[in-house]
Amino acid sequence: MGFQISLFILLLVFSPSILAQNADDVRLVIHTNTTTAETDDNYVCATLDWWPHDKCNYNQCPWEYSSVINLDLSHPFLANAVQAFKNFRLRLGGSLQDQVLYEVGNLKSPCKQFEKDKSGLFGFSKGCLHMKRWDELNNFFKMTGAVVTFGLNALHGRQHFGKDSWQGDWDSSNAHDFIKYTITKGYLIDSWEFGNELSGKGIGASVGAEQYGKDVVRLNSIIDELYKNFQPKPIILAPGGFYDKSWFDKLLQVSGPRVVNALSHHIYNLGSGNDHNLINKILDPDHLNKVSATFGNLSLSIQMNGPWASAWVGESGGAYNSGGPHVSDTFVDSFWYLDQLGMAAKYSTKVYCRQTLIGGNYGLLNASTFVPNPDYYSALLWHRLMGKGVLDVDGNGSPYLRSYAHCSKGRAGVTLLLINLSNQTMFNVDAKSSSNVELQLKEKVDTRKRSFAHGLKGSFSWVGNKASDERLFREEYHLTPEAGNLQSRTMLLNGQALQLTERGDIPSLSPVPRDINSPITISPLSIKFIVFTNFNTPGCK
Repeated sequence: MGFQISLFILLLVFSPSILAQNADDVRLVIHTNTTTAETDDNYVCATLDWWPHDKCNYNQCPWEYSSVINLDLSHPFLANAVQAFKNFRLRLGGSLQDQVLYEVGNLKSPCKQFEKDKSGLFGFSKGCLHMKRWDELNNFFKMTGAVVTFGLNALHGRQHFGKDSWQGDWDSSNAHDFIKYTITKGYLIDSWEFGNELSGKGIGASVGAEQYGKDVVRLNSIIDELYKNFQPKPIILAPGGFYDKSWFDKLLQVSGPRVVNALSHHIYNLGSGNDHNLINKILDPDHLNKVSATFGNLSLSIQMNGPWASAWVGESGGAYNSGGPHVSDTFVDSFWYLDQLGMAAKYSTKVYCRQTLIGGNYGLLNASTFVPNPDYYSALLWHRLMGKGVLDVDGNGSPYLRSYAHCSKGRAGVTLLLINLSNQTMFNVDAKSSSNVELQLKEKVDTRKRSFAHGLKGSFSWVGNKASDERLFREEYHLTPEAGNLQSRTMLLNGQALQLTERGDIPSLSPVPRDINSPITISPLSIKFIVFTNFNTPGCK
């Protein structure tokens, strides 16, 4: 007895979190009769930026040699990371793209690399993409199966007036020659994006919406002309900037039907990378919810002014100015990242591009070692498990439990994503299908008298004929940080550290099978993908 009392005291002193942990019951209803939105096959995307190694913020320079111009394309970790997605969408663009010249055709300016220049945009001079480098990049894309979006220079030929305003027609000659070269070489570009962060007030530079719209029409004419005998024909994205309702509406109105195929916008809803409150923002459901207004308003802009266009997040890194050191590259960032992937999909976002694949503190890969950061594995699991069809989820639980459901990718069933933002509450989750809830009501079954296990078992409709004595399983992918440290750079999957193999290959991301009758739980400050492999989903194609 005395030993038991001593043990209790030790637990009280050294493990207060164990005693403080609460358990809440949550019921989720997944609406499986119809999908509410649909993403692109390659919804998960990452960017390659133009920043040189001497791009610095807050007394640190986290970019290393990760630029489009100088990234080591021969590094095996890089190729393995891209190939693991099979068809990984890469967007080449960023702040310096509107100062990039292409070494092709009748280029009148010298082709030099970016250099520090106080008079230049963002403190850098104009830069240049040599066609030899463009050839190397395309060889890498072909080898890895990457799907490419390329951001064009939309400031070329314009004149600088005032603080940030740029006026005059876009000089399309260099872009024309560059696209022509690309076609001649047989390089496949999925989409051309026009400009970077020039919309509204702009970031560093801005162009009026009416002028921008006219220039996009010009780009569309170039695409039509040059791709007349080359397939597939790429789509056009614009403006690759922060959402400004009147500006975006005007762009669609001026450019007209089926010119801008995708309205691309940027999101950095966590604030600056040196904000000491980043982790609190990431774990605050109210803060995470705020960005839903942007998604909703953008959807309305498209419906009212350009229903032919789709919505893309062309760039989103959470925290701007290279991301937050020891936050954006650690486990805790996946709470923000996966939540925003889920939220964006619900608002019919077709593609979501993470800033960056490599470079800065927010890279999916470490800029020095090329080793994956935790968010890489979050992205890969989403890509492999979450299909195109988005399903509504209703719940009666805490705002700290975030839930998103999609048709499973490449197979029948449903994948449910649970994100527990609470630091002390474990959630017991009863997940049901709306079609079965309706069936149970019709049959007047008193669900209140049924046990939890019986209710969970009865909530599923199974595809095919199952013998009554055949055991049924769901798949679980439980993500936690190493040693419980939210700022760990090592992510655990079902308790095992995710690390590259000795050959540098991406580890297998294997689930744990759970009996379908066993309770679903999610521990505090953790993330879980759950695949119901035999779940009946009439709304999934």
